[in-house]
Amino acid sequence: MEITTITLESNSIKIEATPNSRLPGVDLNNVKFGSVFSDHMFILDYEEGKWQNPRIVPYGDILMSPSISGLHYGQSIFEGMKAFRDKEGNIHIFRPILHLKRLNKSAARLCMPEVPEDIFLKALEKLISLDHRWVPKLPGALYIRPILFAVDEFLGMRPSLNYKLIIFTLPVNVYYNEPLKVYVTTEYVRASSGGIGYVKAAGNYARSLLINKIAQSKGCNVVLWLDAKERKFIEEYSTMNAFFVIDDFVVTPRLTGTILEGVTRDSVIQLLKAEGYRIYEREIAIDEVLDMLEKGHLKEAFGTGTAAVMAPVQEIHYRDNVYKLSDHRTWKIFPTIEKKLADIRALVVPDTFNWLHHVSI
Repeated sequence: MEITTITLESNSIKIEATPNSRLPGVDLNNVKFGSVFSDHMFILDYEEGKWQNPRIVPYGDILMSPSISGLHYGQSIFEGMKAFRDKEGNIHIFRPILHLKRLNKSAARLCMPEVPEDIFLKALEKLISLDHRWVPKLPGALYIRPILFAVDEFLGMRPSLNYKLIIFTLPVNVYYNEPLKVYVTTEYVRASSGGIGYVKAAGNYARSLLINKIAQSKGCNVVLWLDAKERKFIEEYSTMNAFFVIDDFVVTPRLTGTILEGVTRDSVIQLLKAEGYRIYEREIAIDEVLDMLEKGHLKEAFGTGTAAVMAPVQEIHYRDNVYKLSDHRTWKIFPTIEKKLADIRALVVPDTFNWLHHVSI
């Protein structure tokens, strides 16, 4: 195998390139989301109080002890971001610094070490450069998954002393192939005040599995969470942040510590403001949304997230009733912002927000 070294200011990335790429057997235009992975992965160790031994190796299994604390006590967080090809075929990562800030905010909450920006960016650049042929053409993308977890071989309630950061990538296409049918749960909750709702922790997603299964049994493909105290105010979808268009303005739940601070959410809010739309971040009750719908004031509803980007809502299932929205193809605000975001990613229009981080091939 070819082994090279990329020098950083205080570290070096050792690269072990695979001699046998799996790409020739993959149709990038027809991959199931989350099922096909690129050729390489980046690994970084946190030992003796510092990050060390950065390396890129062929994607594959990792060895670990069954006693590592991350498996037992939940010190495991992750991020999800994307790299896109623009209209000229150049590759850009969408808002990687904001994703890193969220990763480090999650790390701080779970007593984990923060990841240095210079190492993170260099790792992303080299990993994607090495696997650049895995980046599909738009509307496809290369999904990037950093995961940070505790690796102490120790059973005991304390923060781990050692950690491992792994970044791997996968080609993806559309996450939702059809408009959303939303199941509103009043029985289960995702997060409560003072908890880790704003953290992208593995455990936050484990608690969604049962209710997602229930929602699917009722013909829905996404869950809408309500607040833990009153089961009244909308928090977020199981995979996305929530937006509602009421007459000519937009409402999204304000960040209270129980909602994930979505990067796409932030991007959409900025785009809405740039396009001259009024956007309010405030509490919004499920009863208000349904009342506005029945009175004809709720014009649109959609979710935003890295995987789905933007997805329209067709139906809301709540307390054995089904509420239907108008055909999303007739909407005004959702398609405007969706197109604007897509045009920026493809550099059809200038990236005036400086969201794109170019990757040199």
